[in-house]
Amino acid sequence: MNNESKRLYRSRSERMIGGVCGGIGKYLEIDPTVIRLLFLLLAFLSGGVPAVIAYIILLFVVPEEPLATEPPKQE
Repeated sequence: MNNESKRLYRSRSERMIGGVCGGIGKYLEIDPTVIRLLFLLLAFLSGGVPAVIAYIILLFVVPEEPLATEPPKQE
């Protein structure tokens, strides 16, 4: 069995602004473009402000993907 847990990170390679949508796409194993389109749909349906606030919160809360040379942190 694989004991390695799946972690959510902001993507370093699939980023447009902060890597949030790219990281969510990697975590859910779907194309980050789909996440970006869903985010835009949410922004238009909610008037924009709640979606932008959610993105900014995720930008600060979700850690950035570790570099390939960094060992993963043990908790």
